[in-house]
Order: sequence, then structure tokens, then C-alpha cells
Amino acid sequence: MAHVFVAPHPDDAALSCGGLIASLRELGQNVTILTVYSGSGSGSGGGVGNGSGGLTSYQREALGFGTKTIWPASEAFNRSAIAADYPVDDGSGVAPWAADDDRLEATQADADASAKRFWQRASWYRRASIRNRPLAGQLLVDEVSTQGAVYTDDVVDAAMAGDVVASRRVEDERYAMYAEASIVFLDLPDAVFRGYEGDDQLLGEPRPDDGAPYEILRREIVRLEPQRVYFPLGGGNHVDHQLCRSVGLRLMTEPQRWVMPGPEWAGKVSFYEDFPYSWWNGFSSLDELPAGALDGLPADVYLTPRFADIGDQLERKVRGVAFYESQLDRLFGGERKMASAVRLEAARVGAAGGVGRAERYWDSYRP
Repeated sequence: MAHVFVAPHPDDAALSCGGLIASLRELGQNVTILTVYSGSGSGSGGGVGNGSGGLTSYQREALGFGTKTIWPASEAFNRSAIAADYPVDDGSGVAPWAADDDRLEATQADADASAKRFWQRASWYRRASIRNRPLAGQLLVDEVSTQGAVYTDDVVDAAMAGDVVASRRVEDERYAMYAEASIVFLDLPDAVFRGYEGDDQLLGEPRPDDGAPYEILRREIVRLEPQRVYFPLGGGNHVDHQLCRSVGLRLMTEPQRWVMPGPEWAGKVSFYEDFPYSWWNGFSSLDELPAGALDGLPADVYLTPRFADIGDQLERKVRGVAFYESQLDRLFGGERKMASAVRLEAARVGAAGGVGRAERYWDSYRP
């Protein structure tokens, strides 16, 4: 099965769904994270070029970066500067450990099959070349940092220099590699770059001229052909979460098409509880959502709670959230308090469903 998690921002999938993502990957199922508002509106893809000096104090605070934020001096998965430990050349031009052609071909076939399984349905795909040469006109993997992730030196350099949007994107990619999930960045500008100022606006109603990204999200979701797609429930009322939720509601109003692709969305769409908003508010029922939050739900579609038991994946979720170093102090007051909050919330939700430690999802269905 293939699962798509729609994350309004970098960190939302890990925070809210990290346990389920780990469980699905352990079962060998495909996971893709669609990070929607990962851009700065500067027109430079991942936000590169919008240095921290150009942000207002509120924008920095809303993005999770205080004035004393320091980005690490190295990035664990950036391989662009890593060379071989020492050159190997005995004059024959062949490494002493090289196998014969038949053995190499068998190994190459296994490597290609493994790479295809791992990167299936990703937004990018590269064959695994064991011969260290390009295949089918593609770039040589060893010349591309991170062997398949979308890191580029300019994004990493911008993060090192203090570009807050680039830093959050790097954190998201590090998490995706850790979780063995593919990731797609839509690079739409965050709400703080779309004119929302102050918490009253950021946690209020979306502006009439700020529409939900329905077409671009639908196109990406359909392309990935998921059996289930997860949207934020929007319990914290953040504008970007509301807009993503409205896309999920609108999908279920589509009549089923009789040409491919033509999925029936009711039954495929689920909504996840936005952590840590759900933790702060003690969320337990759809009745606690802001008035009108589910007005777009079709009259013949219902939402029912499902509890995903994450007891055996809880510590993996904690480790995954810790990749978002820029957010830990603002959201939790540090990594130790984050770990405690994740565990306590899983216990609270699990107790409601009688399943130990859990995440709760609201599945759609049409009777």
C-alpha cells in the first residue's frame, strides 16, 4: 500500500504521525510526505536567498527561530565534500576487490530491485549503480549529495548561513531519510510570507484572497496513487492547517471519475490530530473543533476515530521529532520536554482508545 501524509509545514508529519509512519515502513509500505508551505515566497525554490536578516521579528518567531538560534556547523547527510579515504590504483585500473562481470551483473540487478522498492512513488528516482558510472542518462549517484535526496549545496549553504526556511527544509529531509520515506516539497510560501501578521491573524480565518492549494495538492496526490491520504484536522486553527484540511474535505466532494485516475476519495481520506496543539488543548472530540471547521464535509460522508497503536514505535517517533532542532525550544522548551510530551500524549490518546499508546486518526467513510 502507498500512504501520503500532507504536512502544512516541515515537522508536522513527524510531530503528528511519526508513530504511524514508522509502523507503516516497518511493514514495508510506501510513505510519501507532501510538505506544502515550505517556501519563503522569494521565488527561489526552497527559500534560499531569504536570509534571516530580511525577516521581521514576528516572522522569525512564527517560524520557530529566536534571535539566538544557531545552526550546526555540519550536516550529517551532506556528502558533497566526502571523498574516498585513499586512492586505489595498482596500475591495472581495476580495484583489487573487483568481481568478475557475471558477479557484478547479478549484484547490479539486486541493487536496482532494492532501489526501486525503496524509492517507489517518490518524486525522484535514481538507479543504484554499483559500477560507479551513470546509467540511462542519469547523473552519477556518487556525484550527487545524499544519494537521491533533493539536497543541493546551495540549500545546505543557505541553512548554514542562517536562512530559516532552508534550515527547516534540511531538517525535514533529514527526518525523511531517517523515516525511510520519500518527500515532496511544494514550496508554497508560509503564511507569515503571505501577509498574516500576529497570532490573531495566523490563528484566525483565512483571508478571502488566500485560497486553499487545491489543484497543486490534488495533482501531486493523484500522481502518487495512494491507498490512503492523511490531512491535518486543524485543531490548532493555524491558517495553513485550515487550508490543507479544506483540500481534504473538497476532495471527497468529487464524483468518481470513470477514466484513470478516478479514485473514490471517501474511504481514502483521513485526518490526523495536529500535535502539539492536541496536547495543549487536550483534544478528544470533533465537537471541539472551531465552529464551521467541517462545513465542507459532504452530507453523506462521516468521520470515525481510529487508534493507531504506536507502542513499539514510540521511541522512534521521539527520535524523529528531535531532528527538528529549530522547533524544540519554541514548542516544548527543549528536547527532554519534547520527549516527555510525545510519550504523555501517546498514553492519553491510547487510554481513550484502549490500545496502550496511540495516535488518533479520523477516517472518512460513505455508508
